[in-house]
Amino acid sequence: MEELEGVKGIPMIEDFPEVFADDLPRLPLDQGTEFVIELEPAKALIFRQYLDNFVVVFIDDILVYSQSDKEHREHIRIVLEILQKHWLYAKLSKCEFWLREVKFVGHIISSEGVAVDPAKIEAIIEWQRQTNVHEICSFLGLVGYYRRFVEGFSKFSSTTTTLTRKNAKFVWSKKCERSFQELERRLTIAPVLALPELHKPYVVYSDASKMGLGCILLQERRVVAYAS
Repeated sequence: MEELEGVKGIPMIEDFPEVFADDLPRLPLDQGTEFVIELEPAKALIFRQYLDNFVVVFIDDILVYSQSDKEHREHIRIVLEILQKHWLYAKLSKCEFWLREVKFVGHIISSEGVAVDPAKIEAIIEWQRQTNVHEICSFLGLVGYYRRFVEGFSKFSSTTTTLTRKNAKFVWSKKCERSFQELERRLTIAPVLALPELHKPYVVYSDASKMGLGCILLQERRVVAYAS
């Protein structure tokens, strides 16, 4: 469910489009003075009771998910009643109901699990070689959004990450190129991650060395997430 008629947008985002990009994974890194702004849209507040139960709110998007058609019908009714109670209206032309697969914040979500959005991966594949630190930060920010899909992500990103350090000399070496290409390749073959079921047990495999740490979270032999 897309932007609600009753709330045209968050003023902070509308006033500073160059800072709050449309696609949050592409947000620029902190520059100059560091500060934090916590934004909790009104829509998130009114659904607080149901968040992460059967509702997810992201800026102006509302995702309703359920285990069965019967549950879904009830969940949609609850969401619409809450919107009505608070005088918020969903534009019908921007709503989609009863989907078996949905694109949401850069992911494809279905009963099979969570997959990366092919459109985002295509953008990564077409990314030009970095020529300065700002471009490296932008690239790492985008691929880093999908790091839980890539086993050993830190190992492949560490080479280019060192170029972003203060006073580091920018030299795009063969090692940087190999890391860049390997990250692209890994994302094109990224697995479909399992949707975790909270009532079932998890298994964690981990490994560590002087160089780093890596682990895999699994449930019923399916990967839920990689971390490194």
